[in-house]
Amino acid sequence: MARRMLIVGNWKMNGLIETAQALTEDILSGLSARVARSGSVRCEVVLCPPATALYAVNQRVGGSLVRLGGQDLSEFESGPHTGETGGGMLRDVGCGYVIVGHSERRSGWGEDNARVARKMAAAFRAGLQPIVCVGETLEEREQGRTLEVVRAQLEALFPCLPPQSDTRQSLVVAYEPVWAIGSGRHALPEQVQEVHGFMRRILLERLGEDGHAIRIVYGGSVKAGNAGSLFALEDVDGGLIGGASLQSVDFLAIIDAVPETF
Repeated sequence: MARRMLIVGNWKMNGLIETAQALTEDILSGLSARVARSGSVRCEVVLCPPATALYAVNQRVGGSLVRLGGQDLSEFESGPHTGETGGGMLRDVGCGYVIVGHSERRSGWGEDNARVARKMAAAFRAGLQPIVCVGETLEEREQGRTLEVVRAQLEALFPCLPPQSDTRQSLVVAYEPVWAIGSGRHALPEQVQEVHGFMRRILLERLGEDGHAIRIVYGGSVKAGNAGSLFALEDVDGGLIGGASLQSVDFLAIIDAVPETF
């Protein structure tokens, strides 16, 4: 089954409104130039700016070549949850996607597998496409526990998936080995394919044909220099891009690395 490649820019806690709008416009300009040359963009592109810039960025991307995503959401829809953002609120400012369970949330904010699954369910209820992050720490990899950890993170999601086939097919899973994020270290292509292929088999075992449709993207320090080799892998359906998404030239170069066959 053909899956459209997905490139997501996670800006994390970077950028004020003016800089966020300028970066968005630079990316849109670059994508428009590519459409003028070739007639289309090879992949789906999502930008995930800080919450304070979501509305402003949406004023630029609404109805364009780019979709908008949040970086996190509450497991609750509303109520006395100071500082949290509900899925409906993200939809209200134009989001179609939301990142769930990023390693920085799991490690820094103590989000366990059960809470990540509840947040994924909240995203689906709000009509958002969740991008659920999974991945092992350096210690877990060195202990040979990578596949065990990833399986546990994936298995926690299944009880919270919606029963509708077309809805759960919209799930995106992002493999981001914690040890390769912002560390300057890179997972080798064979390491990435091992984990992505393992996850694909689990999705097929648990969800049948729906498992073919779910996109699995890679999120461990993707750069212009390594994007091509990663995107050429059989079970890599795009990238969750951190630091390189903060520079339009770098981000566009990563988009250009998407194979023409997609």
